[in-house]
Amino acid sequence: METGPEAFYLPLDDHTYEPTAATESPWDSRAQHGGPPSALLGHVIDQAVGPGLRLGRISVDFLAPIPRLPARVELTTLRPGRQVHLTQADMVIDGRTAVTARAWHIATGPTPPVRSEPVAPPPLPAPTGEDLFAGREDWGYGQAIEWRFVEGGFTDLGRARVWTRVRIPLVAGEKLTGAARALIVADSANGLSAVLPMDEWLSIPPTMTTTLLRHPEGDWTHMDCGTELSDDGLGLTRAALSDAGGRLGEVAQPLLVRRR
Repeated sequence: METGPEAFYLPLDDHTYEPTAATESPWDSRAQHGGPPSALLGHVIDQAVGPGLRLGRISVDFLAPIPRLPARVELTTLRPGRQVHLTQADMVIDGRTAVTARAWHIATGPTPPVRSEPVAPPPLPAPTGEDLFAGREDWGYGQAIEWRFVEGGFTDLGRARVWTRVRIPLVAGEKLTGAARALIVADSANGLSAVLPMDEWLSIPPTMTTTLLRHPEGDWTHMDCGTELSDDGLGLTRAALSDAGGRLGEVAQPLLVRRR
């Protein structure tokens, strides 16, 4: 994205952010994809929480389509604590809360006497020259991320395993953190692993939960995504997150499934 946006968001003041074209929804150029707002709320919460606490889980609720307009982020501490700490962040756009997130931070401590065996992800494939989401060169979010598939593809249905690399900062002038890298792509899990043609069927996640085992490291995040459908119009997408060092955590998205 050498000629694209410099970041997903431009800070207007300490609490207000202007979304760039890199946040663009695939269905409406006036709206935002769910990934960047999730990452922004998580990032703002992270900055506000004291040292010695690490993000363990974040649940993000999408209350309506998210306009691509300046957004104010408002924080509320719901459960202060030195061992566990719960914070809520609201993205307010044009006087309305469009997205709300609740994040649990957990205190870090000494290494336990029993350690889990690392689960290695598949190797990073070589570039193919076809790394734009759905092949669309005009879609800002798709261009802001590099995608390298191990299994599946943008036009394939079913399970997908893909390495992702976020190309630009989340907020202009600020370093992109590992947690932000993971959250920017986490809400793409259902689209990557859709089991019904997306031009015929809606598959809408009203909420997304990401749980992190440890702090993500490196530029690349691997997602192993799968979607299951019920017989009454709901679905569930789950994705295992990894980096080069092994398992990071998981994503879960309940789905509204309807024919267009």
